[in-house]
Amino acid sequence: MPIEPGVSTLPKGDVSYDASRIEKLEGLEAVRKRPGMYIGPTDERGLHHCIFEVLDNSIDEHLAGYCSRIELTIHVDGSVSILDNGRGIPVEPHPKFKIPAVELVLTNLHAGGKFSQGVYKYSGGLHGVGAKCVNALSEWFKVEVFRDGKVYRMEFRRGKTSKPLEVVGKTLKTGTLITFKPDPEIFTQTLEFKTEIIAKRLRELAFLNPGLEILLLDERQLDGSKPSSFRFFFKEGIAEFVSQYTQDLKPLCPRPIVIQKQKDDLIVDCVLQYTEGYTEQIFCYTNGIPNPDGGSHLSGLRTALTRSINQYGKANNLFKEKDPPLSGEDVREGLVCILSLKHPSPSFESQTKVKLVSPEVEGVVASLVYEGLMNYLELNPQVAKRIIEKALTAARAREAAKKAREAVRKTALSGGGLPGKLADCSVRNPQEAELFIVEGDSAGGSAKQGRNRQFQAILPIRGKLINVEKARLDKVLNNEEIQTIITAVGTGIGDGDGEGSFLLDRLRYHKIILMTDADVDGSHIRTLLLTFFYRQMPELINKGHVYIAQPPLYLIGKKKEEYYVQNDEELNKILLEQGVKNVELFKVNGEKVFRGRELFGILSKLEKLSKFCKYLELHGIDFDLLLANKDPQTGKLPEHVVRVWENNQERLYFFFDERQLGRFAEENPDLLLFETPGRESLPSTGGELRADEERPRARRASYLELFESPMVMKILEELLELGFEISRYKSKDVPLYKMIVKKGEKGEKQLDIFSIGQILEVVKENGREGVEIKRFKGLGEMNPKQLYETTMDPQKRKLLKVEIADAIEAEKVFVTLMGEEVEPRKRFIEENALHVRNLDV
Repeated sequence: MPIEPGVSTLPKGDVSYDASRIEKLEGLEAVRKRPGMYIGPTDERGLHHCIFEVLDNSIDEHLAGYCSRIELTIHVDGSVSILDNGRGIPVEPHPKFKIPAVELVLTNLHAGGKFSQGVYKYSGGLHGVGAKCVNALSEWFKVEVFRDGKVYRMEFRRGKTSKPLEVVGKTLKTGTLITFKPDPEIFTQTLEFKTEIIAKRLRELAFLNPGLEILLLDERQLDGSKPSSFRFFFKEGIAEFVSQYTQDLKPLCPRPIVIQKQKDDLIVDCVLQYTEGYTEQIFCYTNGIPNPDGGSHLSGLRTALTRSINQYGKANNLFKEKDPPLSGEDVREGLVCILSLKHPSPSFESQTKVKLVSPEVEGVVASLVYEGLMNYLELNPQVAKRIIEKALTAARAREAAKKAREAVRKTALSGGGLPGKLADCSVRNPQEAELFIVEGDSAGGSAKQGRNRQFQAILPIRGKLINVEKARLDKVLNNEEIQTIITAVGTGIGDGDGEGSFLLDRLRYHKIILMTDADVDGSHIRTLLLTFFYRQMPELINKGHVYIAQPPLYLIGKKKEEYYVQNDEELNKILLEQGVKNVELFKVNGEKVFRGRELFGILSKLEKLSKFCKYLELHGIDFDLLLANKDPQTGKLPEHVVRVWENNQERLYFFFDERQLGRFAEENPDLLLFETPGRESLPSTGGELRADEERPRARRASYLELFESPMVMKILEELLELGFEISRYKSKDVPLYKMIVKKGEKGEKQLDIFSIGQILEVVKENGREGVEIKRFKGLGEMNPKQLYETTMDPQKRKLLKVEIADAIEAEKVFVTLMGEEVEPRKRFIEENALHVRNLDV
């Protein structure tokens, strides 16, 4: 039947379309309904973007000249606090909207101080949607403002005001403290903040803002397993950072080349350092915001570099007739550059600001950088000569690499195509195909036998690959194993326009999986492979095509059964599951018995509770004392604690809310509780006082807000619903519970339980009985069937996607560990030796 022109063939909706169907989302509902429009995808990237949105407001205060210190704390319950010493968000009622300005800023889209001329000349936040979006996407959100001699506090839940603005104390300081907990209803993939991602951003902000001190505290790592606190401070800003960063890279210039120029309201801050390395590293920022995709300022920089170096070389007869012409790629080899632009009204590709698209910027940056670089080259002819010699060497190597790439490509096309050792899959759709690069012929043989031949290809590699960090591309391409990988992957390698150049569309497998042993040799081979992909095929990593197989960590045997276990957390769970099978826990009076799945559920919650108890103990707070101070009527736990030292004795004061804390602070002004929230206060005479006012000498005190109390209360309530009540946590003379452990034919053993922690210990120890735990290392220890079931089966396996969370830190680690210099590598090992979890010796 022919289709009439202009008539849709799609099925019609079953609802009428009239005025009643038109909706207007109020307040921040639009953000919760379409979060992707404001923070990007609600995955790990979006989660961390919430921190950066709040952080940008503090940075804007610094750019305006009012903030010199920022403190960021990750709490045990997954919430985050950001404190600055800026002016503090205005709190007085707005003349037009008649609500406190802080409430307007945090609950109304496109409301903020970035629109008014003169408040913030250079700002990262432009649209007035930053912090309020975080508020909308948070389970709860608290703001404290230190301003006009007072401490103001306000609370929100999922973007709506839950506690109105109120004064909770007095202070001589100024600033803003924001604490929020991401909403699990929005961030369904992950709620775990990663220290390394946050530290990367803080380091960037520190070197982009000279004199700004930024502190990071991760309270989840206070057990010493990883560094828990960091300080970022660069007095000289970008130049100091580039000097530190390139000190182990054999710099060509005695000091970095600094170009600081301004045209109208555009300020260009460009710091360059040439090194003996082979890779180009340029990091772009606009008003302190990273632009990983570059944009108009990057285009201007590249134009200036190519033009200035070529022009200087020609003007000073540094080129010979036989020398190849210098391309942009040649003049940027070994370059480390930070390009920071301050723009009063920049335009970005999206709200996430990954690319600058302001058209006027390209010409300005090109002109200013060209002028600054030419001036430097004229004043430093010896350095200029070294830079041009390096660029000429790069040009010759580029020509050689181009020929080598094309040779590899032609060999693949004329020699039967794919490498003989590659066991290819039958599917021809790259999106469905997987390539396993396997260490050694033995494991490769097992993988070939165990794989799913339809979509899984196996490429075994033998011996150590060439270290591409120490070799130019033309030498890399002469390595047989590298040639094999390039041919199998199909994309070609490196930049350029030749046949063998990298082209993502030619990728034959959308999953490239590195599968090596969990020993020293396997780790080394995996590192060499990662170095190769990072240096020569970075787009595969950037697009998420490179993975690392995760073989099981343990082999557990019990009687005739065997289990492969991926990690310590899974092992712990299995031991608990095994341990509760023949265990009964009951109250001392015998009125309630716990066993089986119910007992396992209780133990799982007790494991979570133990983390909070450990955190409190590290802060010198006894969990039993916290329980003893809960509200007898509501069962609510204190959310604030003040520790006071007087006459060489310590005393703790607990409070349920800010009003109680505020009254205590008023009654004890010498404690200066709101002067340094979250930090210990010491006797001080700082601050301005009225003539009729005398400041008393302060007693030593510290104040801690217990953000974890609501989470602990939730666990206690869930345990109570199961009939399990915790009156105390630690051991005392009187038993809390009794436990019967049945030993089969050996009878049973009855134990008195004096602490909550003892329950976990006994059950885990019981779970270990009759169980053999073997630390698993080599792929060759498994037969083909086991290898497929544990490491290759898409339904059961665990793959680790290779991602670059911190490009600057990744670059530094690759150069340190894989470069030619021994001393930086030795220093790295000495500094990180104590943080190694699994050491193969």
